[in-house]
Amino acid sequence: MRTKFADVYDRFFGKITDDMYVEVTQEDTIRDLQSLIIDAIPGFEFPRKVLSDYVIDIVEVNKDDLTEQDYVITGYIDETDPVVTVDRSYFKNSLTSEEINILAILMLIAWTQRQVTSIENTRMKYSGSDFKMTSQANHLAKLLNLLAETQRQSHHMQRLYKRRKTDGEGNISSNWSVLREVSALDY
Repeated sequence: MRTKFADVYDRFFGKITDDMYVEVTQEDTIRDLQSLIIDAIPGFEFPRKVLSDYVIDIVEVNKDDLTEQDYVITGYIDETDPVVTVDRSYFKNSLTSEEINILAILMLIAWTQRQVTSIENTRMKYSGSDFKMTSQANHLAKLLNLLAETQRQSHHMQRLYKRRKTDGEGNISSNWSVLREVSALDY
């Protein structure tokens, strides 16, 4: 079993609204998403599955050979060109919805850090028809607050993830008793 990168991409896109991805090519979008997901992997402190075991697979296929599992990068240029480029990248392990969500949050952190360090934040911004100036300091402060909140959310989700266990029937319970069994306080 395996998990498509596209599953994580979709969860990430549910967490952001960025017009940039509409303005760049789909190839650039995929490269950026792959960069964000690979940057996110080390931030997942104690995953139960190996996340570094993945395959990057971008291929050109005939549009008639597309499957529902294909993440389309570029459509054909004109009606006569039957070739489509798709992303079939995947983790070799099957990830849970919770693991996918944590990776998407970690991608959001990497994306937000990029926004904070962007050169755009050093330029004065103008908005509206009356050229009202907006404060780049205020904008940066909001991005820093977003970054701090996203990092807090990531730590919270990973703490919950580490404190849960699933039994053979799929029931989730706390593993606090296992964590408590061997304690330095007992010695």
